[in-house]
Amino acid sequence: MSILDEMMPRVIAAKKTIVLPEGQDKRVILAAVKAADLGLCTPIVLGTPAEIAAAEAEAGVTLASKNIRAVDYTTDPMLGELAAAFYEKRKAKGMTEEEALKTLTTKRIYFGNMMVALGKADGLVAGSIASTGDMLRGAFHCVGTAKGIKSASSNFIMDLKTPTLSGDTTLMFADCAVMPCPTAEELVDIAHATALSYRKLIGKAPKVAFLSFSTKGSAKHELVDKVRMAAELTKQRFAELGLDIPVDGEVQADAALVPSVGAQKNKDGVIKGDANVLIFPDLQAGNICYKLVQRLAGATAFGPNLQGLAKPVNDLSRGCSADDIVGTICVTVLQGLD
Repeated sequence: MSILDEMMPRVIAAKKTIVLPEGQDKRVILAAVKAADLGLCTPIVLGTPAEIAAAEAEAGVTLASKNIRAVDYTTDPMLGELAAAFYEKRKAKGMTEEEALKTLTTKRIYFGNMMVALGKADGLVAGSIASTGDMLRGAFHCVGTAKGIKSASSNFIMDLKTPTLSGDTTLMFADCAVMPCPTAEELVDIAHATALSYRKLIGKAPKVAFLSFSTKGSAKHELVDKVRMAAELTKQRFAELGLDIPVDGEVQADAALVPSVGAQKNKDGVIKGDANVLIFPDLQAGNICYKLVQRLAGATAFGPNLQGLAKPVNDLSRGCSADDIVGTICVTVLQGLD
Protein backbone atom coordinates (compact mmCIF):
# COMPACT_ATOMS: atom_id res chain seq x y z
CA MET A 1 0.00 0.00 0.00
CA SER A 2 1.38 3.40 -1.00
CA ILE A 3 1.58 6.29 1.41
CA LEU A 4 -1.21 8.04 -0.53
CA ASP A 5 -3.47 5.01 -0.02
CA GLU A 6 -2.72 5.21 3.70
CA MET A 7 -3.54 8.92 3.73
CA MET A 8 -6.91 8.68 2.02
CA PRO A 9 -9.10 7.64 4.99
CA ARG A 10 -7.81 10.62 6.99
CA VAL A 11 -8.25 12.91 3.98
CA ILE A 12 -11.86 11.82 3.46
CA ALA A 13 -12.64 12.21 7.17
CA ALA A 14 -11.20 15.77 7.21
CA LYS A 15 -13.94 17.15 4.90
CA LYS A 16 -11.89 20.12 3.68
CA THR A 17 -12.50 22.58 0.84
CA ILE A 18 -9.63 23.01 -1.65
CA VAL A 19 -9.46 25.76 -4.28
CA LEU A 20 -7.97 24.91 -7.68
CA PRO A 21 -7.26 28.22 -9.47
CA GLU A 22 -6.25 26.88 -12.88
CA GLY A 23 -9.66 25.95 -14.24
CA GLN A 24 -8.47 26.60 -17.79
CA ASP A 25 -6.48 23.34 -17.58
CA LYS A 26 -8.27 20.08 -18.42
CA ARG A 27 -6.03 18.24 -15.92
CA VAL A 28 -7.45 20.42 -13.15
CA ILE A 29 -11.00 19.66 -14.28
CA LEU A 30 -10.26 15.92 -14.25
CA ALA A 31 -8.56 16.14 -10.84
CA ALA A 32 -11.47 18.09 -9.36
CA VAL A 33 -13.92 15.48 -10.60
CA LYS A 34 -11.83 12.58 -9.27
CA ALA A 35 -11.34 14.29 -5.89
CA ALA A 36 -15.09 14.87 -5.63
CA ASP A 37 -15.92 11.31 -6.69
CA LEU A 38 -13.54 9.88 -4.06
CA GLY A 39 -14.79 12.25 -1.37
CA LEU A 40 -11.31 13.68 -0.81
CA CYS A 41 -12.47 17.29 -0.55
CA THR A 42 -14.99 19.82 -1.76
CA PRO A 43 -13.21 21.33 -4.79
CA ILE A 44 -13.70 24.90 -5.96
CA VAL A 45 -12.38 25.62 -9.46
CA LEU A 46 -11.51 29.13 -10.62
CA GLY A 47 -12.00 30.28 -14.20
CA THR A 48 -14.13 32.39 -16.48
CA PRO A 49 -17.17 30.64 -18.00
CA ALA A 50 -15.37 30.44 -21.35
CA GLU A 51 -12.23 28.96 -19.81
CA ILE A 52 -14.18 26.38 -17.83
CA ALA A 53 -16.28 25.39 -20.84
CA ALA A 54 -13.19 24.91 -23.04
CA ALA A 55 -11.37 22.85 -20.41
CA GLU A 56 -14.48 20.74 -19.75
CA ALA A 57 -14.78 20.02 -23.48
CA GLU A 58 -11.17 18.81 -23.55
CA ALA A 59 -11.65 16.74 -20.40
CA GLY A 60 -14.93 15.24 -21.57
CA VAL A 61 -16.72 15.98 -18.29
CA THR A 62 -18.53 18.93 -16.70
CA LEU A 63 -18.13 20.30 -13.21
CA ALA A 64 -21.87 20.86 -12.88
CA SER A 65 -22.52 17.16 -13.39
CA LYS A 66 -20.55 16.52 -10.21
CA ASN A 67 -21.95 19.52 -8.30
CA ILE A 68 -18.52 21.16 -8.27
CA ARG A 69 -18.54 24.92 -7.82
CA ALA A 70 -16.85 27.05 -10.49
CA VAL A 71 -15.96 30.63 -9.51
CA ASP A 72 -15.27 33.40 -12.01
CA TYR A 73 -12.42 35.23 -10.29
CA THR A 74 -13.00 38.32 -12.47
CA THR A 75 -16.60 38.98 -11.42
CA ASP A 76 -17.52 36.91 -8.35
CA PRO A 77 -19.34 38.79 -5.54
CA MET A 78 -16.61 37.91 -3.05
CA LEU A 79 -14.09 39.91 -5.11
CA GLY A 80 -14.64 43.14 -3.17
CA GLU A 81 -14.06 41.49 0.20
CA LEU A 82 -10.94 39.69 -1.01
CA ALA A 83 -9.50 42.83 -2.62
CA ALA A 84 -10.09 44.91 0.53
CA ALA A 85 -8.32 42.33 2.67
CA PHE A 86 -5.46 42.07 0.19
CA TYR A 87 -5.06 45.85 0.19
CA GLU A 88 -4.75 45.82 3.99
CA LYS A 89 -1.99 43.21 3.74
CA ARG A 90 -0.03 45.10 1.07
CA LYS A 91 -0.70 48.80 1.65
CA ALA A 92 2.48 49.14 3.74
CA LYS A 93 4.35 48.09 0.59
CA GLY A 94 2.75 50.93 -1.37
CA MET A 95 -0.14 49.07 -2.98
CA THR A 96 -3.29 51.07 -3.71
CA GLU A 97 -6.87 49.80 -3.48
CA GLU A 98 -7.13 49.92 -7.27
CA GLU A 99 -3.95 47.86 -7.65
CA ALA A 100 -5.22 45.31 -5.15
CA LEU A 101 -8.44 44.86 -7.12
CA LYS A 102 -6.57 44.64 -10.42
CA THR A 103 -4.19 42.02 -9.03
CA LEU A 104 -7.03 39.74 -7.97
CA THR A 105 -8.91 40.09 -11.26
CA THR A 106 -5.83 39.40 -13.38
CA LYS A 107 -3.94 36.91 -11.21
CA ARG A 108 -6.09 33.95 -10.28
CA ILE A 109 -3.38 32.57 -7.97
CA TYR A 110 -3.78 35.66 -5.78
CA PHE A 111 -7.57 35.37 -5.81
CA GLY A 112 -7.30 31.74 -4.68
CA ASN A 113 -4.73 32.53 -2.00
CA MET A 114 -6.93 35.28 -0.59
CA MET A 115 -9.80 32.78 -0.42
CA VAL A 116 -7.56 30.62 1.74
CA ALA A 117 -6.37 33.58 3.80
CA LEU A 118 -9.97 34.54 4.62
CA GLY A 119 -11.11 30.97 5.32
CA LYS A 120 -13.28 30.61 2.21
CA ALA A 121 -11.17 27.54 1.34
CA ASP A 122 -8.97 25.37 3.52
CA GLY A 123 -6.09 25.11 1.07
CA LEU A 124 -4.92 25.77 -2.49
CA VAL A 125 -3.32 23.57 -5.15
CA ALA A 126 -1.95 25.11 -8.37
CA GLY A 127 1.12 25.26 -10.57
CA SER A 128 0.11 23.10 -13.54
CA ILE A 129 0.38 26.37 -15.49
CA ALA A 130 1.73 28.99 -13.04
CA SER A 131 5.47 29.11 -12.35
CA THR A 132 6.90 28.21 -8.95
CA GLY A 133 7.96 31.84 -8.54
CA ASP A 134 4.40 33.03 -9.08
CA MET A 135 3.11 30.40 -6.68
CA LEU A 136 5.54 31.41 -3.94
CA ARG A 137 4.86 35.12 -4.36
CA GLY A 138 1.11 34.55 -4.16
CA ALA A 139 1.45 32.43 -1.02
CA PHE A 140 3.83 34.85 0.73
CA HIS A 141 1.84 37.98 -0.14
CA CYS A 142 -1.57 36.57 0.77
CA VAL A 143 -1.17 33.78 3.31
CA GLY A 144 2.22 34.47 4.89
CA THR A 145 4.28 32.19 7.12
CA ALA A 146 3.13 30.25 10.16
CA LYS A 147 3.52 31.62 13.67
CA GLY A 148 7.09 31.21 14.88
CA ILE A 149 8.46 30.47 11.38
CA LYS A 150 10.01 33.21 9.27
CA SER A 151 11.03 31.17 6.20
CA ALA A 152 8.81 28.94 4.10
CA SER A 153 10.40 25.81 2.61
CA SER A 154 9.42 22.48 1.09
CA ASN A 155 9.55 18.78 1.73
CA PHE A 156 9.47 15.60 -0.32
CA ILE A 157 7.71 12.50 0.94
CA MET A 158 9.88 9.56 -0.05
CA ASP A 159 7.77 6.39 -0.26
CA LEU A 160 10.47 3.73 -0.15
CA LYS A 161 10.49 0.55 -2.22
CA THR A 162 12.50 -1.17 0.51
CA PRO A 163 12.18 -0.20 4.20
CA THR A 164 15.14 1.32 6.03
CA LEU A 165 17.05 -0.95 8.39
CA SER A 166 15.12 0.58 11.29
CA GLY A 167 11.83 -0.33 9.57
CA ASP A 168 10.62 2.98 8.15
CA THR A 169 8.81 2.81 4.81
CA THR A 170 8.48 6.57 4.45
CA LEU A 171 11.08 9.31 4.91
CA MET A 172 10.76 13.07 4.58
CA PHE A 173 13.53 15.12 2.92
CA ALA A 174 13.92 18.91 3.25
CA ASP A 175 14.58 21.38 1.78
CA CYS A 176 14.83 20.10 -1.78
CA ALA A 177 13.07 22.80 -3.79
CA VAL A 178 12.84 26.29 -2.27
CA MET A 179 15.79 27.65 -0.25
CA PRO A 180 19.14 27.46 -2.12
CA CYS A 181 21.58 28.19 0.70
CA PRO A 182 19.84 28.44 4.08
CA THR A 183 21.56 29.93 7.11
CA ALA A 184 21.65 28.04 10.40
CA GLU A 185 18.59 29.98 11.55
CA GLU A 186 16.74 29.19 8.32
CA LEU A 187 17.62 25.51 8.74
CA VAL A 188 15.87 25.66 12.10
CA ASP A 189 12.70 26.86 10.36
CA ILE A 190 13.07 24.09 7.79
CA ALA A 191 13.46 21.43 10.50
CA HIS A 192 10.58 22.83 12.54
CA ALA A 193 8.21 22.87 9.57
CA THR A 194 9.33 19.44 8.35
CA ALA A 195 8.87 17.78 11.73
CA LEU A 196 5.32 19.13 11.90
CA SER A 197 4.72 18.08 8.27
CA TYR A 198 5.88 14.54 9.00
CA ARG A 199 3.54 14.26 11.97
CA LYS A 200 0.54 15.62 10.00
CA LEU A 201 1.15 13.84 6.71
CA ILE A 202 2.60 10.51 7.79
CA GLY A 203 0.82 10.34 11.13
CA LYS A 204 3.88 9.12 13.03
CA ALA A 205 6.45 10.61 15.41
CA PRO A 206 9.26 12.49 13.61
CA LYS A 207 12.93 11.84 14.35
CA VAL A 208 15.05 14.64 12.87
CA ALA A 209 18.64 14.30 11.64
CA PHE A 210 20.69 17.25 10.34
CA LEU A 211 22.95 15.83 7.64
CA SER A 212 26.55 16.77 6.90
CA PHE A 213 29.79 15.20 5.74
CA SER A 214 30.77 15.03 9.42
CA THR A 215 29.41 13.14 12.42
CA LYS A 216 29.86 14.98 15.72
CA GLY A 217 33.12 16.67 14.85
CA SER A 218 34.72 14.00 12.67
CA ALA A 219 35.46 16.78 10.15
CA LYS A 220 36.18 20.47 10.67
CA HIS A 221 34.71 23.06 8.30
CA GLU A 222 32.47 26.12 8.40
CA LEU A 223 29.77 24.16 6.55
CA VAL A 224 29.79 21.60 9.35
CA ASP A 225 29.61 24.39 11.91
CA LYS A 226 26.45 25.72 10.28
CA VAL A 227 24.72 22.35 10.49
CA ARG A 228 25.83 21.76 14.09
CA MET A 229 24.56 25.20 15.10
CA ALA A 230 21.24 24.57 13.36
CA ALA A 231 20.77 21.30 15.24
CA GLU A 232 21.47 22.95 18.59
CA LEU A 233 19.16 25.87 17.87
CA THR A 234 16.42 23.46 16.82
CA LYS A 235 16.73 21.55 20.09
CA GLN A 236 16.37 24.84 21.95
CA ARG A 237 13.29 25.87 19.95
CA PHE A 238 11.58 22.52 20.42
CA ALA A 239 12.29 22.64 24.17
CA GLU A 240 10.84 26.16 24.40
CA LEU A 241 7.73 25.06 22.48
CA GLY A 242 7.33 21.88 24.50
CA LEU A 243 7.76 19.68 21.42
CA ASP A 244 9.02 16.21 22.32
CA ILE A 245 10.81 15.56 19.03
CA PRO A 246 14.26 13.89 18.89
CA VAL A 247 16.83 16.02 17.04
CA ASP A 248 20.44 15.15 16.24
CA GLY A 249 23.27 16.61 14.22
CA GLU A 250 25.57 17.03 12.63
CA VAL A 251 25.52 13.42 11.36
CA GLN A 252 26.43 11.67 8.15
CA ALA A 253 23.70 9.93 6.19
CA ASP A 254 24.82 6.42 7.18
CA ALA A 255 24.82 7.36 10.88
CA ALA A 256 21.32 8.76 10.42
CA LEU A 257 19.86 5.74 8.61
CA VAL A 258 21.87 2.60 9.50
CA PRO A 259 21.52 1.49 13.15
CA SER A 260 24.86 -0.33 13.28
CA VAL A 261 26.70 2.70 11.89
CA GLY A 262 24.77 5.08 14.12
CA ALA A 263 25.68 3.08 17.20
CA GLN A 264 29.35 3.24 16.22
CA LYS A 265 29.67 6.81 14.98
CA ASN A 266 27.10 8.53 17.16
CA LYS A 267 27.32 6.67 20.47
CA ASP A 268 26.04 9.55 22.57
CA GLY A 269 23.44 10.74 20.08
CA VAL A 270 19.67 10.53 20.45
CA ILE A 271 19.34 9.17 16.91
CA LYS A 272 21.31 6.08 16.01
CA GLY A 273 20.34 5.08 12.50
CA ASP A 274 16.59 5.51 13.00
CA ALA A 275 15.94 8.99 11.56
CA ASN A 276 12.84 9.49 9.42
CA VAL A 277 13.21 13.25 8.76
CA LEU A 278 16.40 14.27 6.96
CA ILE A 279 17.41 17.95 6.89
CA PHE A 280 19.94 18.77 4.16
CA PRO A 281 22.50 21.56 4.52
CA ASP A 282 21.49 23.22 1.24
CA LEU A 283 19.29 22.88 -1.80
CA GLN A 284 21.95 21.27 -3.98
CA ALA A 285 22.43 18.39 -1.55
CA GLY A 286 18.71 17.91 -0.96
CA ASN A 287 17.66 18.03 -4.59
CA ILE A 288 20.44 15.70 -5.72
CA CYS A 289 19.70 13.18 -2.97
CA TYR A 290 15.97 12.94 -3.47
CA LYS A 291 16.47 12.33 -7.20
CA LEU A 292 19.13 9.67 -6.52
CA VAL A 293 16.86 7.84 -4.06
CA GLN A 294 13.97 8.14 -6.53
CA ARG A 295 15.89 6.96 -9.60
CA LEU A 296 18.33 4.43 -8.18
CA ALA A 297 16.43 3.01 -5.20
CA GLY A 298 12.99 3.04 -6.84
CA ALA A 299 11.36 5.29 -4.25
CA THR A 300 8.28 7.30 -5.14
CA ALA A 301 8.77 10.99 -4.43
CA PHE A 302 5.71 13.10 -3.57
CA GLY A 303 6.38 16.82 -3.71
CA PRO A 304 7.66 19.37 -3.44
CA ASN A 305 5.14 20.16 -0.71
CA LEU A 306 5.32 23.72 0.55
CA GLN A 307 5.52 24.11 4.32
CA GLY A 308 5.97 26.77 6.95
CA LEU A 309 2.99 28.76 5.61
CA ALA A 310 0.14 29.96 7.80
CA LYS A 311 -2.31 27.90 5.71
CA PRO A 312 -1.81 25.08 3.18
CA VAL A 313 -0.74 26.10 -0.33
CA ASN A 314 0.96 23.68 -2.69
CA ASP A 315 2.77 23.94 -5.99
CA LEU A 316 2.52 21.45 -8.86
CA SER A 317 4.98 20.53 -11.56
CA ARG A 318 3.90 21.95 -14.91
CA GLY A 319 4.25 18.42 -16.30
CA CYS A 320 1.87 16.97 -13.72
CA SER A 321 -0.96 14.57 -14.47
CA ALA A 322 -4.49 14.76 -13.09
CA ASP A 323 -3.56 11.97 -10.66
CA ASP A 324 -0.57 14.01 -9.48
CA ILE A 325 -2.95 16.87 -8.70
CA VAL A 326 -5.18 14.51 -6.74
CA GLY A 327 -2.17 13.36 -4.71
CA THR A 328 -1.24 16.95 -3.93
CA ILE A 329 -4.84 17.63 -2.89
CA CYS A 330 -4.48 14.82 -0.33
CA VAL A 331 -1.28 16.35 1.05
CA THR A 332 -2.88 19.80 1.21
CA VAL A 333 -5.91 18.51 3.10
CA LEU A 334 -3.75 16.84 5.75
CA GLN A 335 -1.55 19.93 6.11
CA GLY A 336 -4.65 21.81 7.21
CA LEU A 337 -5.35 19.52 10.18
CA ASP A 338 -4.74 20.83 13.69
